[in-house]
Amino acid sequence: LLCPCLVYGAYVFLPFDAPLLPTVSARLVYTLHCAAFATFPIVLGMIVSGISRLCSSALEPFGELQQEVELHRTYVSQSVHLFILYFFNMAVLATYLPQEVLKLIPLLTGLFAISRLIYWLSYAIGRSFRAFGFCMTFLPLLAMLLWNLYSMFVLEPEKLLA
Repeated sequence: LLCPCLVYGAYVFLPFDAPLLPTVSARLVYTLHCAAFATFPIVLGMIVSGISRLCSSALEPFGELQQEVELHRTYVSQSVHLFILYFFNMAVLATYLPQEVLKLIPLLTGLFAISRLIYWLSYAIGRSFRAFGFCMTFLPLLAMLLWNLYSMFVLEPEKLLA
């Protein structure tokens, strides 16, 4: 329930609009620019993972990883997988959204970045707390996927193979 409320509140109250994007290629470039911001938590995770690996007291660098190092490595791996799913869904979503609603692209990008940081923090606190951050990432992704499938097969089936 929190994700739709956050996106709707940001959509209504944040004072910005998406630029005029009449072509599909312009929308995809805009999505690519927004997706670059969504890589911030992943890059931060890579930096922290590298620093924790350098500071670990392991005698063998390719041996068994400590829990602190494994935590950051797992976070980065999962974030990369979810980012790939996010990016492809966002690219398809940008092609089907009307111009008035393109403001959702940067809002969903910000939600992705914030939810990955929340997931990382809750994963570091304890493995049982990570469900909240994962749901904040996965459920908007699932909603985008369902909307994309609905748009492709129900709203515009004639453009499916075009």
